[in-house]
Amino acid sequence: MRIEISLLPALAATFVLVFARMGSMVMLLPGFGESNIPVRVKLGIALLLTLIILPLHRADYHVDITSVTSLMVLMVHEIVIGIVLGATARVTLSALSVAGSVIAQQLGLGFVTAIDPTQGQQGQLIGNFLTILGMTLLFATDTHHLVLAALNESYKIFSPGALMPTGDVAALATRAFAEAFKIGLQLSAPFLVFGLVFNIGLGVLARLMPQMQVYFVGVPLSILAGFLILAVVIAAMMGTYLDYFIGVMHQLTPLK
Repeated sequence: MRIEISLLPALAATFVLVFARMGSMVMLLPGFGESNIPVRVKLGIALLLTLIILPLHRADYHVDITSVTSLMVLMVHEIVIGIVLGATARVTLSALSVAGSVIAQQLGLGFVTAIDPTQGQQGQLIGNFLTILGMTLLFATDTHHLVLAALNESYKIFSPGALMPTGDVAALATRAFAEAFKIGLQLSAPFLVFGLVFNIGLGVLARLMPQMQVYFVGVPLSILAGFLILAVVIAAMMGTYLDYFIGVMHQLTPLK
C-alpha cells in the first residue's frame, strides 16, 4: 500500500490555522479560560476542539504553503476571529459582575471584597458568588454547547481568508458591552428599589428620632433584608441571565 505524503505540509498548515482560532477562543471562554486553570488543560481543550473542527472545515482553507506572508495573514485573521468569539462570551459573564457590584453597594457590602476566580483580581463578594453560580448553571444546563455550536457556525460568518467585516465586528462588540451593562442593571433592579426605599426610610427615621444611632441599626437591617430579597429573586435572576446568554449565542449562529 502506498501512502501519499505530499498533502502533509498543507494539512499541517491547516491544522495550525484551526488551532489558532480554537486556542484564542478557549483562552477567553468562561469556565475554560480562567486564570486558575492550568495552561496544559487549556492547551488540551484547544487541541481536542481542533481535532473535531478540522475534518468539518478543512475544505474552507485554501493554504499556499509556498507563501509565508499569506500564511501569517491567515494566522492573524484566525486569531482575531477567535478573540472576537471568546471575548463576546466573556463579556456576557460580566453582566453578573455588574449586578453583583450594584447589589453589594445597595446592601452596604461594597467594601467586602475577595479574589474573583474568573478574573484573578479583587471583586465584590456578591458579584463573585453570582459569577460562579452563573458559570455553574451554564455547564449544568449544557448551555456551553451553544458556545461550541457558535464556534462551528463561525466558519459561515467569518470564512477563512475572506475580508473581515470590521463594521459588523465593531457593532457586535458595542452591542455586547451595552447589553451586558443593561442586563446587569436589570438583574439588580429589585435591590435598587429596596435601597432607595430603605434609605429614604432611614432618613425620615433620623429626622423623627435624632437621638437614635440610625447607622448602627440600619446597616444590619439592610444586610438582612437584602439577603432575604436575594433568596426570593435569585431563581428569576439566574433564569433571566441564562435567557440572555442563550440569546447572545444565537446571534452568533447564522440562520439556516
